[in-house]
Amino acid sequence: MHLSDYDYTLPDELIARYPLAERTASRLLELDSQNAAIRDRHFRDLPQLLRRGDLLVLNDTRVIHARLAARKETGGKAEILIERVLEERVALAQVRASKSPRAGSRLLLAANAEAEVLERQGEFFLLRFSVAVMPFLDEHGEVPLPPYLHREAESADDERYQTVFAREPGAVAAPTAGLHFDESMLQTLASLGVEHCHVTLHVGAGTFQALRPEHISSRRLHAERVQVGTTTCELVRRTRAAGGRVVAVGTTAVRALETASASGSLETFNGETDLFIMPGHEFRSVDLMLTNFHLPQSSLLMLVAAFAGREFVLRAYRHAVAQQYRFFSYGDAMLVAPGGGE
Repeated sequence: MHLSDYDYTLPDELIARYPLAERTASRLLELDSQNAAIRDRHFRDLPQLLRRGDLLVLNDTRVIHARLAARKETGGKAEILIERVLEERVALAQVRASKSPRAGSRLLLAANAEAEVLERQGEFFLLRFSVAVMPFLDEHGEVPLPPYLHREAESADDERYQTVFAREPGAVAAPTAGLHFDESMLQTLASLGVEHCHVTLHVGAGTFQALRPEHISSRRLHAERVQVGTTTCELVRRTRAAGGRVVAVGTTAVRALETASASGSLETFNGETDLFIMPGHEFRSVDLMLTNFHLPQSSLLMLVAAFAGREFVLRAYRHAVAQQYRFFSYGDAMLVAPGGGE
């Protein structure tokens, strides 16, 4: 398997740099893998495509203001991107600067706060702050928009780069398939007998890092924190026993459910996952997937290909480009049924 097997050509103008005025106004590409059919729809058609007894699994992680402007003691500019908060005043982070900071050096922040560099851990730095991290981020940080948007965060992103069901702070990127839902859509689905439940997967900065051959050979990715609770496990089991479908909203929900199903059956899980879902993976807890369009040669595109078949998924992507769908975080959605094959 090669990264080039998961490439496609995307015109720059199809990257959605801003969200639509209404969350549910996106288009929806339906992938019927069993019949090799691709259908152009709208996200507002979703109630027609689901049925009574189906279960939506939503990732309730909340994006934190993870990006901080900083200065080195020498005066040079630096930027901190929090990967995760480990203790009240300790965090793991990426640090971008003209020269990487050394252990023992300090990064100077707003409001006379500072962060001491304790050590380097691979691509990240362990930082000890002079203040509590989370309140400081809330006041002085900004939403860490994906780098491919090529713009600074704006005030509107505080609300739009967050799902309406976000409640557990800890992510540095949104579970973007969930951005299409508003409260009205969730209520409409509930009135039709489509329940929903939650998992928590805190998306890390590693999601924006380039996929490398060693990831493929090791079948392991960057680690992310996951929690799948008892209620969700019970609802998934009950849904499938009654003939309903488990609809994972986003690749993060897929990764959470499949991590918790590693033993062969879905069990509660609270820990970290480095699971890399690629073609050949046996899906144990997901019957239908709602997702956005993903970057070429990315682990997320591989995940969708594992679910529906590589050739079929790439054909769908070529169709989406030809029909000028909007791509990536603020873009349009896909509803994907499982398939298989190449």
